[in-house]
Amino acid sequence: MKTAIQLLQLYLDSIRDPRAAAALFAADGVLELPYLKTLGLPHRAQGAQEIASFIAGLLEKVPDFRFRNIEFLIDTPTQAFGEYSVEAGIAGTDRVYRQTYAGRLVAEAGKIKLLRESLDTLAAWRAFSGEQS
Repeated sequence: MKTAIQLLQLYLDSIRDPRAAAALFAADGVLELPYLKTLGLPHRAQGAQEIASFIAGLLEKVPDFRFRNIEFLIDTPTQAFGEYSVEAGIAGTDRVYRQTYAGRLVAEAGKIKLLRESLDTLAAWRAFSGEQS
């Protein structure tokens, strides 16, 4: 059975394959980015189909999206916490999406029960809106 840190690493490694990433979640597992709500964006997906669609939508906007500079800070059998970043071009623009995420993963029975990620919403807004101030 996979531990929380193993699941988080697998998720980060498989982000470019929405179905593979979603398959790591429990049937009722949740991917949550609560701060996106402040930007009026989808911020919660539950179950493999919603999670795969959420990730696929992100990849449409940022085709070269992949996590880099991964650092794990908490590692227990059922919980993991890490920081990781992205730097990739936004489709159809000359803008670059630069972001650092912090993710807390809760594992249950070898699957992801919850992955809650935080991010810099101002950096996201600037990248996707094209605004500089």
